[in-house]
Amino acid sequence: MEAEVESLGLTTATNTTYIYAPDYIEKCDSLSKISRRASMVHSLIASYGLLKYMRVVKPRIASMEEMAMFHTDAYLEHLQKISEDGDDDDPESVEYGLGYDCPATEGVFDYAAAVAGATLTAAQCLMDKKYQVAINWPGGWHHAKKDEASGFCYLNDAVLGILKLRKKFDRVLYIDMDLHHGDGTGDVTDIGMGKGRYYTVNVPLQDGIQDNRYYHICESVLKEVYVSFNPEAVVCQLGADTMAGDPMCSFNMTPVGVGKCLRYILNWELPTLILGGGGYNHANTARCWTYLTAIILGKTLSSEIPDHEYFTEYGPDYVLEITQSCRTDQNDPQRIEQLLNTIRGNLKNVI
Repeated sequence: MEAEVESLGLTTATNTTYIYAPDYIEKCDSLSKISRRASMVHSLIASYGLLKYMRVVKPRIASMEEMAMFHTDAYLEHLQKISEDGDDDDPESVEYGLGYDCPATEGVFDYAAAVAGATLTAAQCLMDKKYQVAINWPGGWHHAKKDEASGFCYLNDAVLGILKLRKKFDRVLYIDMDLHHGDGTGDVTDIGMGKGRYYTVNVPLQDGIQDNRYYHICESVLKEVYVSFNPEAVVCQLGADTMAGDPMCSFNMTPVGVGKCLRYILNWELPTLILGGGGYNHANTARCWTYLTAIILGKTLSSEIPDHEYFTEYGPDYVLEITQSCRTDQNDPQRIEQLLNTIRGNLKNVI
């Protein structure tokens, strides 16, 4: 196994930190859209015996000042107010995006501050140079805007983590492999504005994409991005709503394809912050993130799901693997090559 770790250029156990505490997981379980998902993910990782290969670090709660590094004071104060009251009928909530997919439930501010704090804790671990990889699977809520909740996301912990890392690293590369772009859009022509022009790369993909084609695209883009941008640290959002069987019913991926992309990133041997994100088939999300945790640690896992608290959720086959569906891949190879050529051309403008 040590030979495998060296050959892949992956991290060893001593430089991987895993952000966890029972009360943190309990808060994350409270979010209605992903109720109990955090517990399922952690329990599967633990049942495979992976915790002993990582340094488990307890997260702290983000302060109002830290959350205001990105979010407006008015939004944070309103979120705190409705969270304390459990008031889902406050007329001001609509302008802050609180409602349909981001309900204003009691305690939601505490949940959001916990997730933000966990990502900031992970970022600090990388800044202290004690660890090369820091994992916060309940994080990755990339839809939230400065003054608006969106897409089940109340606070944008991904942005907060990046801003934290920027205090030490000038060039932080954010890689988002969730099914959705950070605000639900993202065309190849969206390349950033002002001083940030050409520093945004979007690769819009069609339904049904599978592992091999996805990895080819990922490798092609990241190779160009790495050379052009020369990052000093990486934040990687690995939403599992790309998996076959997810209720979003769009991509047709398995953890193996995402794992190959993650290996490519880890081979850079840069400080890397790993976040979760989407993933609404909870068993498949746990399968995916457990497999990716093993990739980070250079470990090979047994196919059979170990007996643990949520074992029955993995029926009827009770295996770690995710089987692709018969969903048709609608990505035309010629269109993909055109996209890649456009991206290569844009990246030539990066200074």
